[in-house]
Amino acid sequence: MDIVSTLGLSNFVVQFSRISLYPFFDMAHYTMSIMNLKNQPGAIDVAHDSPIACWFSGMLCCFGGAILASLLLGEPPIEPFTNNRNIILASVIWYLIFYCPFDKFYKCCNFLPSKLFIAGMKEVTRARKIVAGVVDAHSRYRNGWLAVIAVGWAKGAGSGLISNFEQLVRGVWMPERNELLKMSYATKVTLIGAVLFTLQEMNHLPITRHNLIFLYTMFVVSTKVAMVLFNIHHSPFAPMESALYHMAFSWQSSSSEDHFKTEASNKEELQGKQCPAPSGIPSEEMDMIKRRKTKKSE
Repeated sequence: MDIVSTLGLSNFVVQFSRISLYPFFDMAHYTMSIMNLKNQPGAIDVAHDSPIACWFSGMLCCFGGAILASLLLGEPPIEPFTNNRNIILASVIWYLIFYCPFDKFYKCCNFLPSKLFIAGMKEVTRARKIVAGVVDAHSRYRNGWLAVIAVGWAKGAGSGLISNFEQLVRGVWMPERNELLKMSYATKVTLIGAVLFTLQEMNHLPITRHNLIFLYTMFVVSTKVAMVLFNIHHSPFAPMESALYHMAFSWQSSSSEDHFKTEASNKEELQGKQCPAPSGIPSEEMDMIKRRKTKKSE
């Protein structure tokens, strides 16, 4: 891309796109995923009552993307568990976060400077996982746009997309928190990345893969670090989403509301004609006045 070449970052961008994720970036991904699990309601109780269920839930948070992508590609979902070194690394981090004496490891990772660093490194792994999913799916489905996007999306945000299943492992059932119904920022930005990398892979986006990895990674890292630093929980895409919704999807809802309002007003008018309201004085007061008149006449 012209911007990257102008800044003289071409060699750096190529090296950045080839950097190994193991062990440091994977460690950051596992740490942030299991910290988010510990912050879920009831997760600490499950860790004390059933460590095996808590461990399996933690592994689903760490490897959910690989599991879901394997299911979509027709591969065994247990294949991510064949990587022994990653399983051991994730298990050690899980144990330290939940069972470290005096909660020292969790407090150290949750300390703001450490959390900013870990959150930024986790976003680097997100970009690389999206690329891996898109490339793998494109090698099998050359013209399947939706299939390639779905696999890239699943690879980068699989732990969120299978969150309902992960909650079932902990004995929790909250269908109203389905990620497709209420998408988090991570799921939305991963979907955007899957679309961009799919367009690039199919030569519909005039940019090289290395440059797109670098630019997308810088965007998600800076956005996530800012959200953690300023304690922002809502999606930064909310204004754009609201405008897009009103432009594309609110016409039918507004017209149906007007239709229901007109129907309700028509029913009220018909009821008013059939049962006219008493004018002036209420019926009870009229009865009292008539009784007084009859007593006086007597």
